[in-house]
Amino acid sequence: MFADARLTNFVANVLALLAVAAILVAVVLWCVRRPYFVIKTVQIEAVQDENLNYVTPATVGATIAGRLNGDFFTIDLDSTRKLIETAPWVRRAQIKRVWPDTLLVRIEEQQPLAYWNENEMINTWGEAFAANEGVLDDELVLPQLFGPPASERLVVQRYAEVARWMAPLGTNIREITLSPRYAWEVVLADGMRLNLGRDPAADSADLHGRAGALPFAAKMERFVQAWPALMERLDNRQIASADLRYTNGFAITLAPQTSTPVKP
Repeated sequence: MFADARLTNFVANVLALLAVAAILVAVVLWCVRRPYFVIKTVQIEAVQDENLNYVTPATVGATIAGRLNGDFFTIDLDSTRKLIETAPWVRRAQIKRVWPDTLLVRIEEQQPLAYWNENEMINTWGEAFAANEGVLDDELVLPQLFGPPASERLVVQRYAEVARWMAPLGTNIREITLSPRYAWEVVLADGMRLNLGRDPAADSADLHGRAGALPFAAKMERFVQAWPALMERLDNRQIASADLRYTNGFAITLAPQTSTPVKP
């Protein structure tokens, strides 16, 4: 009898605790679902106290409108982050709750480096992205890069190398093309075309260009070093194209001269 009484009391206590716990859970769930905890504000700011040049609260608001699920306690931050990262010009997003009804979103913007293929842009990390070009500054001039799928980082690397070689000549790059056969062509700001041929490194699986960096650089170095003497010899005539595929030199094609009529 004594053992039975102790067991009965134990079971009764457990049931009482379960009942109290169930009531507490129900109260918490009831409170959580009250409209007091609905997300009312989504605060947008840049990471590391930088300025946002392309992302606006309006574009982020249009992306998340009607698509946020849950309230302050139940919203899935990871799913919300992925949703916000689909907004134009957003590269990365960090999200945290701010009591009682706010989401703080820190944005890392895309940094445009060039136009990529037909309808995309490419950032300074070598990543292609789609964005509204209308927000770009009218005075910003970006080069055009072309390349096969998955070649973005290699093309950006080669663009940086060519830009560095061309800098002493006072000219910029208008266009770089990597063909499906991994041959390079560069168009400078004045319209001159440079044919650099195939890149030994571009066939590698990682497309990082390490194995072919020296041959590629050697072609550019040879051309750049010959440039001052070449311009002096040509009396600054414009070059239409230069073929740098030769082992010990390069071939040039001069642009046609335009005759200026002489007034009597």
